Amino acid sequence: MFTHLSISFPPAVLCFVITMCWWVIGFLPAIVLCGRYFCSRHVIHGYLEHAMSTDMGDIEGFYMKSPDACLWVAVLEGKVVGVVAAVGQQKSGGAVELQRMSVDRKCRRCGVGFALGQKVLDFAAAHRYSFVVLGTTAYSPAAHQLYQRLGFRCVGVTNGYVTPGARWSLLERIFYRVRHHHYSLDVQHNKITSNGQQ
Repeated sequence: MFTHLSISFPPAVLCFVITMCWWVIGFLPAIVLCGRYFCSRHVIHGYLEHAMSTDMGDIEGFYMKSPDACLWVAVLEGKVVGVVAAVGQQKSGGAVELQRMSVDRKCRRCGVGFALGQKVLDFAAAHRYSFVVLGTTAYSPAAHQLYQRLGFRCVGVTNGYVTPGARWSLLERIFYRVRHHHYSLDVQHNKITSNGQQ
């Protein structure tokens, strides 16, 4: 809500000064919301296209045939309800990046996300990686709480993050601003048990 107000307030004042019409200002929130919707849609489509042109377009080749990458799915009653991936990055000091974490809305807060995250941590420990890192643009506090329960700590935040696949045009800069949280976990000193207790 604050973001919408901060984006629309300066243009509202400018419109009033130029037009001296209050009804013009009344349309500004609708214009801002429409702009955010169309820019968000464009950015998300760009992200999906980017994902399909990289790892998600060839899951078997990317994850099954590389010793430094793996992908897990959570299945409940014959349906896939979650997914997570691990990608090793030997060049960045022996880190595994947790990627593609997603859990079906109906199965959230049921331990599915924690079990998937634990798979990545087990993978990192078995392959003797030093750290597990991840980046997320999630707005939901529950997502951040999940990573913290797994033992991750936030090591930085990037404002105005450019989503992979986005062109980052002027309209996207105005209407689509995201915060990217960077998390890290020291595998050697992590003492999280299967129920999330330290």
